[in-house]
Amino acid sequence: MVKAVDIQAALAARAVLRGRTPETPKEETAEAFATLAAFNDGGVFAGSFAGDTAWERHGKGDELVHILSGATTLTILAEDGPRVLEMKAGMLAVVPRGCWHRFQAPGGVTVLTATPQPTDHSTAQDPRLEG
Repeated sequence: MVKAVDIQAALAARAVLRGRTPETPKEETAEAFATLAAFNDGGVFAGSFAGDTAWERHGKGDELVHILSGATTLTILAEDGPRVLEMKAGMLAVVPRGCWHRFQAPGGVTVLTATPQPTDHSTAQDPRLEG
């Protein structure tokens, strides 16, 4: 179905997830994010949170990350080493398929992502070392 999506209206219906940690239950995290549209093998999502995420990766494709407001540090464990991106409103990045990554946003961030599914999660210090 072809339609336009009002991102601000979708976000207004969601609470900001404050104090997010890598151990925050996925049900609680899901409440802070709106599904805006289906996209390829996943979806387009938007949500607001303050805190740190668990590591995640997407085996079926690259993920587009666009910062709508606030700021975050996006760490990507790329094949040639970690990449640490300081991102603020108006910036975007592409996380390569299969790369573990996480967000650290102590002051809060609102993100829009085009995310392939499924998503793997890890709370390990370095998820590449997990068995």
